[in-house]
Amino acid sequence: MDNNLSDSSPSGDSDQQPRPGARRALVLLLTINMFNYIDRFVLAAVLVSVGKDMLAGDPFMDTKKGWLATAFLFSYMIVSPLFGWLADRFSRWVLIGVGVILWSLASGASGLAGSYMPLLITRLFVGVGEAAYGPVAPTIISDLYPVSIRGKVLSWFYMAIPVGSALGYVLGGAAASLGNWRWGFYAVVPPGIFLGLLCFFMPEPKRGSADAVAAPRKATTRDYLSLFKNPSYVLNCLGMAALTFSIGGMAYWMPNYVQQFRHWGDEGSVSIVFGAITVVTGVAATLLGGIAGDKLRGRIRGAYFIVSAIGLLAAFPFFLLMLFVPFPWAWICVFLAEFCLFFNTGPSNTALANVAHPAIRATAFAVNIFFIHALGDAISPPIIGRLSDITGGNMNVGFGAVGAMMIAGAIFWFWGSRYLDHDTENASHQIDRPQDVPVNKPIPPTTAGPQG
Repeated sequence: MDNNLSDSSPSGDSDQQPRPGARRALVLLLTINMFNYIDRFVLAAVLVSVGKDMLAGDPFMDTKKGWLATAFLFSYMIVSPLFGWLADRFSRWVLIGVGVILWSLASGASGLAGSYMPLLITRLFVGVGEAAYGPVAPTIISDLYPVSIRGKVLSWFYMAIPVGSALGYVLGGAAASLGNWRWGFYAVVPPGIFLGLLCFFMPEPKRGSADAVAAPRKATTRDYLSLFKNPSYVLNCLGMAALTFSIGGMAYWMPNYVQQFRHWGDEGSVSIVFGAITVVTGVAATLLGGIAGDKLRGRIRGAYFIVSAIGLLAAFPFFLLMLFVPFPWAWICVFLAEFCLFFNTGPSNTALANVAHPAIRATAFAVNIFFIHALGDAISPPIIGRLSDITGGNMNVGFGAVGAMMIAGAIFWFWGSRYLDHDTENASHQIDRPQDVPVNKPIPPTTAGPQG
């Protein structure tokens, strides 16, 4: 990491520097986020083995495999708003610590499941644990790093998504290749508990300390409802939901798709190749997307959304080619599509943080989590599975149906770029200004300064 991520702030220009302890917090949260995605994608890597052990002969095998993803996402998205509300009021580090320990134990319990229904229940508990982390962690980072470098820093944090996902594929694939897919779940328990315990010793940053925001009054129901009057927030949620619908469904099914439908490789080889592609493309594109958003901010209207939308549009043709090019050559198409898709991760999440006041930021992330999963990958895996079952195992039908939503995501982000700069400027005044000032109307210069 560069010097912008340092623990201390020089005396000059302090409001544009990271707050004390920023690097330590970022490293811990990044590591936890990596294990977060390892836990999620171990299951995707061993779906074939799970099907053979628990669903052999079931005519709805693929549909039920898809519901394993939905079970996790259902509890995750339902409970996230509760933890977001708690995080706006209580110690965020304590909430994260409890959540990490809970999901680690639940992941271990997934390995102990002897049949389909207990496995489904353990995935529900993994979702509850991760709900205590997902909406909370980005708010701590936002309170430690100023807007000027927040996109780049959040890109470092979200870089853990491709790394963790890839390690989940590799870990699950390796366990399956060695003859016991359950060890992929057992392996994540000890490091998860250790990371959760570390959270209890971390200092809580002051809310809004990196936003130059005066101490706001207590947030009210009206303040939370203002999120739905914020066009940048709403359109960002819709764009992220469309992306999550597409990429979430395909990521869950990819090892199963390549092995059983495209007839290439086995669980171990497919998971390792797909994991390697995900690491390389995810790390490079996530970081470059965040840097691009920060560099273009102030030069192009709605830069974070423009970068995200262009990435989606560029990914779509490579995705279509992947459906018809034979493997192993199709891996090139997968590589190029993933690179373009990951380009949006940093910018879209940075925009989410920037358009929400610090006092309601955790809730803003929690509500976002609810909607992007309720409209996204909570429903796309079973849709792909069901379409596969009714078409005699033709997974291209399901992949094509969910992949088309990439275009919708790009449209939402292009639309949102009209409002993003204005809503970012207004965000710091949503709580501490008089209540009778409309949230999305221009604010007098004495209150907000020049409009972007």
